[in-house]
Amino acid sequence: MRLLKRKIGSLAPKLEVRISQLPTNQLEDLAEALLDFYIEGDLVAWLATL
Repeated sequence: MRLLKRKIGSLAPKLEVRISQLPTNQLEDLAEALLDFYIEGDLVAWLATL
């Protein structure tokens, strides 16, 4: 969460809840994917692929 907030700013509460429910392997994938994120929409698009 700290890395995401640092990369794209504050997150909508519903996104924080969604991320907190991800299993470990998806959190690891997210940690890599967030390097390519620029806006919250990038995160939303990534979550839509799960």
